[in-house]
Amino acid sequence: MAFFMNEPMNIIEQTDTIDVCSDAPIGVFDSGVGGLTVVREIMRQIPNEKIIYFGDTARVPYGSKSKEVVTRYSRQIVRFLRTQRVKAIVIACNTASAMALEEIEKEINIPIIGVVRPGAKVAAEVTVNGKIGVIATDATIGSNVYTDYIHQINQNVQVIGKACPLFCPLVEEGLLKDPVTDEIAMRYLTELIDIDIDTLILGCTHYPLIRSTIGKIMGDKVTLVNPAYETARELKELLTKENMLNEVKTGLGTNKYQFFVSDGAQKFQTFANSILKYGILSAKVINIEEY
Repeated sequence: MAFFMNEPMNIIEQTDTIDVCSDAPIGVFDSGVGGLTVVREIMRQIPNEKIIYFGDTARVPYGSKSKEVVTRYSRQIVRFLRTQRVKAIVIACNTASAMALEEIEKEINIPIIGVVRPGAKVAAEVTVNGKIGVIATDATIGSNVYTDYIHQINQNVQVIGKACPLFCPLVEEGLLKDPVTDEIAMRYLTELIDIDIDTLILGCTHYPLIRSTIGKIMGDKVTLVNPAYETARELKELLTKENMLNEVKTGLGTNKYQFFVSDGAQKFQTFANSILKYGILSAKVINIEEY
């Protein structure tokens, strides 16, 4: 799909209507490796689905960038995924879900969901004392998107946000079980413990990869909500409703799972193979700025 400098870049071009069938792939994207936690849940919960994943590893993290930049990046990625004839798109990034989803879903004619709403819904349902913590990037916390969604369900719930900007680079570097990560997590989470929250949303798809560390610090009395799990569940419900669920088992040797990145393919592949049930054979680098 070619785009030229005199073309408007703020709209995702609607070319010929793409007729997709139930065995078409699902497009998933994130700023880096965190979205693999969503991929992992999709593999578990709807194992017949094909997946095309894009990790924007050259421009990670999104959490410190403006709404305009995150929306532009997200549009570029959606354009790329559309060339792969995906039947639905999952924004597996809390920051992009908070900043770009609302605009992009108006611009495309296939289903698209983010990770914020599913997590917010479950948190509002499971809290007992009405005190919900949210840990996420600066951008997600600053957007108040989790607070807004939760208050649409229950205005009496108190939502306490805590930005944890160092978690993403720690995860990206593979420091999942490291004393440095333990120390940073303790510093971030202490104030949430003092407030006596009973529910904590892992508001960045990187964070489930250090869930054991977070859970150990928060204790058994705090329920951890993993939006990656809830998003896969919502995706299954959506595909079922739209009669787009793939009922045919697909073999792993038929390009069932394809991975693309904007940089560092080998590093991405090594990381992906450490957390996914099915090892990936390769990750292909593409120039996302062309889209």
